[in-house]
Amino acid sequence: MDAKKFIEESRELILSKLHGKGILACSGGQDSTLLSLIAAPIKNIEIIFVDTGLLRLNEVARVKSLFEKFGVKYKLIDAKKIFLDNLKGVVDPETKRKIIGKTFIDVFKKEAETFGATYLLQGTIAPDWIESGGASRDTIKSHHNVGGLPADLGFELIEPLRDLYKDEVREVSRYFGLPDVMPFPGPGLAIRIIGEVTEHKLEILKQATDILERSVNERYSGEKPWQYFCVLLSVKTTGVHGDQRTYGETIAIRMIDTLDGMTGTFSRPDWELISDISVNITDEVPEINRVVYDITDKPPATIEWE
Repeated sequence: MDAKKFIEESRELILSKLHGKGILACSGGQDSTLLSLIAAPIKNIEIIFVDTGLLRLNEVARVKSLFEKFGVKYKLIDAKKIFLDNLKGVVDPETKRKIIGKTFIDVFKKEAETFGATYLLQGTIAPDWIESGGASRDTIKSHHNVGGLPADLGFELIEPLRDLYKDEVREVSRYFGLPDVMPFPGPGLAIRIIGEVTEHKLEILKQATDILERSVNERYSGEKPWQYFCVLLSVKTTGVHGDQRTYGETIAIRMIDTLDGMTGTFSRPDWELISDISVNITDEVPEINRVVYDITDKPPATIEWE
């Protein structure tokens, strides 16, 4: 695709639909970050970056640094408490996604009242609406920005990236000179925790994810997997730390290769690297005593676990 032409056409699309003020929803992931750069020069748009509390370790600082580098003006909203409160006791993944989608909208509505906005710009891409049941398809999972939206949205939507697939998103991102940003879902770590989301579980998963990402980024030879992350399972197992019996958490490592995000195959990494990651996670995160590797393609599995 012609990235420059797409950016120009996206700006024209926004200008043709924006008859007033709008807010742009940024979750810190690749899609919404790209949309922020596309829309940044347009007047009457306020870019909102929401700290949900479900982000990776130091994620907020990374996004802030990135926006500062590209001169993107934005507003950071700390909404950690409301997201965690709304997710308390929730186990079902579809319910999680819908709660997160509604909570995002609640946060945006409050900000829109202050800014006087009636339009919402989102980084929705093709896999989001396809997997959410678009075009008369079965719902695979409700993406927070599609199937997770409440019926009474209260905004007019503008979605310039709607027809792009992940490989195209990366191509346009490279045109801007964006660093390689691993795809990170809007619901964040909430859909990488099987079962109820708590601050304690989030802290465990953040530490494990950071170890995995640092290890892959520093030591992976050749092209990296398209996506790689940790999942905190709802399974405890018996283990040994030193001479002491433990009954600890289980982490699953997911690495997958894909072109467009619609199908994919599990990566075949260097097993020495996987072994080192496992040792480092169990050594540095005392709550974890077992690490497993996901060897399932998409389909039958999805990329994310929930």
